[in-house]
Amino acid sequence: MVKEKAELIFPSCSYFVTLDADSILLPEYALRLIHVMEQPGNERIAVAQTPYSAIPGSPSELERIAGATTDMQYIIHQGFTHHNATYWVGANALLRYEALQEIVITTEERGYPVQRFIQDRTVIEDTESSVDLAMCGWTLYNYPERLAYSATPPDFGSLLIQRRRWANGGLIILPKLLRYLAKAPHRKITEGLLRVHYLISIAAVNIGLLILLAFPFSSSINSIWLPLSALPYFFLYGRDMVLCGYKKSDLLRVYALNLLMIPVNLGGVLKSIQQAITGKQIPFGRTPKVEGRTAAAPLYVLTAYLLFAQWVTGAAFDVYEGHIAQAIFAALNAALLLYGIRVFIGYKESCQDLFSARLKVSSSTAPIIQLSQAHDVSVVDVNLDSRAVNEATGNVRVASNNG
Repeated sequence: MVKEKAELIFPSCSYFVTLDADSILLPEYALRLIHVMEQPGNERIAVAQTPYSAIPGSPSELERIAGATTDMQYIIHQGFTHHNATYWVGANALLRYEALQEIVITTEERGYPVQRFIQDRTVIEDTESSVDLAMCGWTLYNYPERLAYSATPPDFGSLLIQRRRWANGGLIILPKLLRYLAKAPHRKITEGLLRVHYLISIAAVNIGLLILLAFPFSSSINSIWLPLSALPYFFLYGRDMVLCGYKKSDLLRVYALNLLMIPVNLGGVLKSIQQAITGKQIPFGRTPKVEGRTAAAPLYVLTAYLLFAQWVTGAAFDVYEGHIAQAIFAALNAALLLYGIRVFIGYKESCQDLFSARLKVSSSTAPIIQLSQAHDVSVVDVNLDSRAVNEATGNVRVASNNG
């Protein structure tokens, strides 16, 4: 469209703010971050952000403990900034337009050139864009004060969708990160370790824990030193939780929630592998915003109970075989997993999700698009690609919750 004929013109800008639908910013957010970006020596900062904190005063135990895990990211990302290993966390950020111009890709859609600044190969496009910016010599920065807050999913069903999405994509981005690190490995050892850990830790940690609980320890590591080796990690994690305003006892609750998230995280990892094999992009699963409780996918609820049964059986077998350390380890994890099922899902609710699977499948097959004689389209499914609908029809109304 010619500029003179445009009805609405937006002037060019040096910075702009991105904000997730679940997040809120303090009034001074942009002023503080722009002040940092304008300081001498910060000309190559592409993204300035403050990893969001959970909104305080959560009404449920699940919301509070899940919020604690995101609050911890605020501290972790400060360390990433120190070692130039920061990733853009998409809930909020101040972006430098000049930096995005260096990673823009022009594609053609329906005969028109379209500039794509943020690539959407994965559902964690902010993470991949961080690598794209680093490859062009840009850096990212985390502001050391809390300026943004975001809502935490209020129930296990919606948390499951969010965390499965977060776990999907890291393995797909890994090859691009390795190409970036290979350019100057002698200057990026610490940065590389932190960046690689960020992408593969969900897969490695969850698979590693399952292996530890599924197979008995060899005689060489079947000693008190194995569990003691984890004490420094739990001590530092617990200390940081207290600094974030949580109780010391919340450390065990976070661990129980992480055990409950093992099937969820591995589900996201498997989605990454599926996309890598098939080349077909996984749809973006939006976190539901609905009244009442979001039902959890029966497969994940069933897997949680199966893990509990397997760990209890394994503990009994280890006692019989004389692997006492392994038995104690399996029994403690089984107890914490059962606690997580009771507190974060609920026995009654988990049974409802398991035994109402057939009903949910039946209702999910109901039509989600209604065509009138005028060929108007009403889209009510939050995961439906509105652009695809727009290509098929001339008039589109999207009625969905974003975030």
